[in-house]
Amino acid sequence: MNIAFNFKNFEPSDHLKKYARENFEKLLKYVPKQTAQEVEIQVNLAVERIRHMAEVLFIADGLHLSAYHESPDMYATIDMVLDKLEAQARKYREKMKELRKSGNSKTVRMDLSNVSGGSSEGNRRHNIISSDSFEAQPMDIERAVKRLEELDYEFLIFRNYETDRINVIYRRKNGDFGLIDPGI
Repeated sequence: MNIAFNFKNFEPSDHLKKYARENFEKLLKYVPKQTAQEVEIQVNLAVERIRHMAEVLFIADGLHLSAYHESPDMYATIDMVLDKLEAQARKYREKMKELRKSGNSKTVRMDLSNVSGGSSEGNRRHNIISSDSFEAQPMDIERAVKRLEELDYEFLIFRNYETDRINVIYRRKNGDFGLIDPGI
């Protein structure tokens, strides 16, 4: 986990930095343990007269959260912005649980076929070489691209949690990625 602090118009105490770090580490319970090292948290704290402001960006594996709050006390501001981030993370986690539980977790079947040629067009036969079925995992497009890069496959079938449809992301010959969304 990487926490980066930016301070504007004030010099923070060590106690404030420690307080903020310990509080924002609580957000790690919303990400899988194997991806906890990849978490990025950007904390921007500023003071303008009596307004103490905090803006926090939380970027984890497929999860992008942000929150802003201001109050007359910096510790209260940190607490409130943390509450907002935790509420967003809980909502995301519940949404993912619902997608897994609901009937929307349909199984996808994938078949590989072989065309055996004959002397004429009408004599071609398609043979199923192998068959596989799996549950399309709900994720956003950025997570699907990352997953495709990790697996080094040519394509990945996933359930887009934003549209709740089965999508296919594939690797193009030039190294870019393409997305197939049926739009139904």
